[in-house]
Amino acid sequence: MQLVFVQFMTGLASAASLFLVASGLSIIFGVTRIVNFAHGAFYMLGAYVAYTLTERFTGVFGFWFSLVAAAAIVAALGCLLEMVLLRRIYHAPELFQLLATFGVTLMVEDLVLLIWGPEDLVGPRAPGLGGAVVMFGKRIPSYDLFLIALGPLVLAALWLLFHRTRWGVLVRAATHDRAMVAALGINQKWLFTGVFALGVFLAAIGGALQIPRDAVNHSMDLRIIVEVFVVVVIGGLGSTTGAFVAAIIVSELNAFGILVLPKISLVLVFVVMAVVLVVRPWGLFGKMPPPAQAAAGTTVRPWRPLGRIELMIAGAVVALIAALPLVLSDYALTVGSEILIFTLFAASLHLLMTVGGLASFGHAAYFGLGSYGAAFAVKAAGLPMLLAVFAGPVLAAVGAAIVGWFAVSLTGVYFAMLTLAFSQIVWSIAFQWVSVTGGDNGILGIWPAAFASHPAGFFWITLAFVVPALAFLQMVIFSPFGYALRATRDSELRAEAIGIDRKRTQWIAFVMAGAAAGLGGALFAFLKGSVFPDVMGIPTSVDGLVMVLLGGIETVLGPIVGAVVFKALSIWLMSQTDYSKLVLGAAIVAIVLAFPKGIVGSLADLRARLEAGRAARRAETVAATSSEAAIKEAQP
Repeated sequence: MQLVFVQFMTGLASAASLFLVASGLSIIFGVTRIVNFAHGAFYMLGAYVAYTLTERFTGVFGFWFSLVAAAAIVAALGCLLEMVLLRRIYHAPELFQLLATFGVTLMVEDLVLLIWGPEDLVGPRAPGLGGAVVMFGKRIPSYDLFLIALGPLVLAALWLLFHRTRWGVLVRAATHDRAMVAALGINQKWLFTGVFALGVFLAAIGGALQIPRDAVNHSMDLRIIVEVFVVVVIGGLGSTTGAFVAAIIVSELNAFGILVLPKISLVLVFVVMAVVLVVRPWGLFGKMPPPAQAAAGTTVRPWRPLGRIELMIAGAVVALIAALPLVLSDYALTVGSEILIFTLFAASLHLLMTVGGLASFGHAAYFGLGSYGAAFAVKAAGLPMLLAVFAGPVLAAVGAAIVGWFAVSLTGVYFAMLTLAFSQIVWSIAFQWVSVTGGDNGILGIWPAAFASHPAGFFWITLAFVVPALAFLQMVIFSPFGYALRATRDSELRAEAIGIDRKRTQWIAFVMAGAAAGLGGALFAFLKGSVFPDVMGIPTSVDGLVMVLLGGIETVLGPIVGAVVFKALSIWLMSQTDYSKLVLGAAIVAIVLAFPKGIVGSLADLRARLEAGRAARRAETVAATSSEAAIKEAQP
C-alpha cells in the first residue's frame, strides 16, 4: 500500500505540469481552431529559458521570478509568432496551420541545440522545497506536494478568468461561434493573440516548473506533445476541466502502468484514448462540434483528370525517370528509390485527406505493416521478393480494415487522434513482441532478389510497382466510387439522402489507402534490407502529412511534388549541415506563406487567374470590336 501511495502521489505531481500544457493547447484550439504542433516547443523553451535565468538569479525570489519571467518571455515569442505567421494563414485550411507549426517545431529543435548545446541540463532545486514530507511512512518530495496543490489552483483561476471577466466571456463565445463574435464588432485579431499568449504562457510555465524534477533536454517537445494531445482529446477539446481530469488519468496510468501492466505500459494511455473516443467521440467533457465549415478537399479549385496532352507529358516524364539509372550514381539511385516509395505513401494518404476529407495522424502504421508483411513472407514463408512484396499490402489492408471500422465513426481531429492511438498500439506490438518482430532489434536480412540487388535494378523494380499503383489511385479518385466518397466528404446528410452509406464508403477508402501504403512499406523493407518498429512511428506519419500538404490537396500532382520536394530537401540538408531541421523548418514555413494551398494548388490557382485575365481581355476586345462595327454601320 505504501508503494501504491507513492506512485499515486508521483502521478498527481506529474499531472500538474501536464495539465498546464494541455489546458493551454485546449484553449488555443477552442478559439483559433489551430492544432498547434509547436506547443511542445514552447514547453521546452520555457524549461531552457527558466534554467538560464535560475543560473543568473539565485535565492527564493530569484528562483520563482525566473520561472514566471521565463514563461512571460516565451509567451511574448508566442505572440510574435501568432502575429507574424499564424495571423496570415487563419483562413487557410486547419491542416496547413498544422504544417506551419510543425515547421516552427523543427526550427526550435535546432535553435535549442545551437544555443544550449546537446547536453542535458540539471536545474536547481526549488528553495524551501528541497526536502520531503513523511506521509504513511514514505517520504514525499515537498516540491511534488507543491505541484499537487498548484494544479487545482490554476484550474480555479482559469474558471474565474473565463466566467467572471469580460475577456473570458468573449473567449468562451468565440469558442462556440467565432462568426457571431466578429458580427458583434469584436476585434478577433487581438482576441486570438491574447488567447495564443495565454496558451503559450501555460505551456512555458509547465516546462519551467519541471526543471527541479527532470533534466532539461532537446527531446522534451516531442515527448510532451503526444501526451498533451492525448489529454486534450480524452478531456474534450476546449474544456479546461476535461484537461484537468484527463491529465490526472493519463499521469496515473503512466505511474501505475509500469507496475501493473508492464507489457502494455507504453501504449496504455492510447488504449484508454481509443476506448474513450469509441464510446464518447467528443471526449469526457467535450461537446459535439459544430458542422464543419469546409472539408479538407474543398479548399482548392475542383480538379479534373489529366487530358490527352497531359497524359502524354506524364508518360514522357515516366520514360525520362526510367532512363535515370543510365546517368545517375548508385547513391543517387538509392535516394531516388526512396523518393518513389514515399511518393506512393504520400499518394495513399492524399486519397484519404483530399477525396475522403479524413486526415490520418497514424498512416505510418500501414506503411510499417507492409514492411513487416514482406519481412514475414521472406523469413517465415521463404517467399521470393516479388511474392513477398505483395504480402505487404495484404497485411496492411487487414490492419486498415480493423482500424478503419472504428475510425470512420468519427470526423475531424477526433478521427485523426483515434488513428494516432491505433498507430501507437500497432507500434507497441511491433516493439514488444520480440519473439515475432524482433523488438527494437528488428528483422534483418530482407535482401532483394539478384535481379534487383543493384541500385539500378531496384530502382526499375520500384518504378514498376509505384507507377501502376499511382495510376490506380488516380483511377479510383475519378471513378463513381471516388465521386461518392467526395459526396460523403462534402455533405454527409445529402450523401445519405441519395443512398450513399458514408461509413461503408469511407471504410473502403481507408482500406485502399492502407493497402497502397503497405505496398510502399514492402518496397522500403527491401530497400533498407531490414525492418524496425520506428518505421511506423509518429515521425513517419507526420512526414506523410507534410508531403501531402506541401504539394497541395485537391490536386493531381500534389502528393508527388510534395514527396519529391520534402524527401529530396531532407536528405540533401542532412548531408550538408548539422542544423538541417532549422533550414527545413524555415523552408516549410516559407512555402506555407508563399503557397498557402500547397505548391501545386497555388500554382494551379495562379494559372486559373491568368487564364481568367486573358479571357476577360479577349472579351473586352471582342466587345470593343463589336461596338466599333455597330458605330460604323449606324453612320450614313
